[in-house]
Amino acid sequence: MIFLSKQSIWELVKKGNKSSLYAMIGNTVLAIAKGFAYIVSGSGAMFASAMHSLADSVNQGFVFVGSVLSEKEPTQKFPTGFGRVINLFCMIAVIVVSIMAYETIKEGIHLLNHPAEVKGILLNLSILLLNIIIDGAILVKVMKEIGEEARDIRKGMGIIPGAIQNVKKASPPTRLVFYEDVVAVTGAVLALIAVIVSYFSTFQLLDGIVTIIIGFLMVGVAFKVGYDNMVGLIGVAAPKDVEDKVAAMILEHAMVMDIFKMRIIQEGRYYHVEAYLELKKGLQLSEADDIKFAIQKKLTADPDIADVTLGIIEDDGIQGWGRNDITEF
Repeated sequence: MIFLSKQSIWELVKKGNKSSLYAMIGNTVLAIAKGFAYIVSGSGAMFASAMHSLADSVNQGFVFVGSVLSEKEPTQKFPTGFGRVINLFCMIAVIVVSIMAYETIKEGIHLLNHPAEVKGILLNLSILLLNIIIDGAILVKVMKEIGEEARDIRKGMGIIPGAIQNVKKASPPTRLVFYEDVVAVTGAVLALIAVIVSYFSTFQLLDGIVTIIIGFLMVGVAFKVGYDNMVGLIGVAAPKDVEDKVAAMILEHAMVMDIFKMRIIQEGRYYHVEAYLELKKGLQLSEADDIKFAIQKKLTADPDIADVTLGIIEDDGIQGWGRNDITEF
């Protein structure tokens, strides 16, 4: 195996996940603003929202660093690359979210027992509206990035159903930012409602109720992201449509009669392909090698495929992987 020359730090940073970087910056600003608003107003919902923004900022910082490191090229010691590093960093982020979720739920229970008077209504409303704008903009960007990573780019309102349908195909950092920003926007809207109701009515319990709801939403994100990245660390098979796409690319060659066996492992946002191809009978070894290298070159040209290992055998006459069984791309 040939290993490429060392990459500069700047080259790696440029390949890092942009959504997590923007989300880290935006949530740092929001966490500071919300923390100030909580000190002034005493709003539990604002505290919960501040905790969520702080957790998001720390998480997305971890995720960005992990996405940069995962772009390192393979070395002699690590021949399959560093794709799973991002899963490890996302697991660290899950721990942070879990701790913040616990603190948020605890604060919500405290507010149910000891409701706090909401002060500084204009400050609270201004910051929560800013929250919705910033996190909403980040959410739109990450939904577009999901479309780019899934090779399913849509326009206008179509990016919303597109992101929901394709989120499983996105890279681990993009998925984490998407889930966290969905909760962030939802939490900001709930906090906005709680602040308004608590200020203009005598129903003070809503502040604590919303705080607990936001905390449980954070728990949901922690479980979902934790499971996805645990599976990624173990090593997970590529989605069916990716397998079909690779099979279609292989079977496009006229000399490939069938695929005897194929395994595609997802590592980070990249795929590792291993397959045995059944070639037309009567080919010379040199011809079979040329076919194998041509298919290998074609597959590795795909930006999502990190490496390809192919074996070749003679067609056994039994069709195991028919051309009619795969999705057209």
